[in-house]
Amino acid sequence: MDTAPDPDLPELFLRTAKRIRRNQVARLAPLGITPGQARALRILGHHDEPLRMAALADHLGIVPRSATTVVDALEFARLVSRAPDPSNRRSTLVTLTDSGRAALSQMAAARRQAAEEVFATLGSEQRETLRDLLATLEAAAMRA
Repeated sequence: MDTAPDPDLPELFLRTAKRIRRNQVARLAPLGITPGQARALRILGHHDEPLRMAALADHLGIVPRSATTVVDALEFARLVSRAPDPSNRRSTLVTLTDSGRAALSQMAAARRQAAEEVFATLGSEQRETLRDLLATLEAAAMRA
């Protein structure tokens, strides 16, 4: 007989998030993209204009030196390009390449598939309820 206590809500949430992350890592691996690189690509993809390296670091929540390491790998893979900022020669602008935009599409599909695996056991109404609950939590966090 199992006498272990039932996990509480935060524990269940963290376990589910970790399972989603593991699935995403496995699906990103064939693309040659790490989760950190994927985040950087998504951030760049959400901006119409090139981003300064410092702004990218801020969005990623990392120090600029770490952003340089991420961008180095993305540039090596030809997913981004760098150029001096014409308005500030000390700054560097980062831009998605066509290959980077294609990778974004592949990443989005990989993320959806990874999440679908985790949420497949839920019915459509349950998924919608979960989405609504999480959206409520996100909206509250944005107001705080």
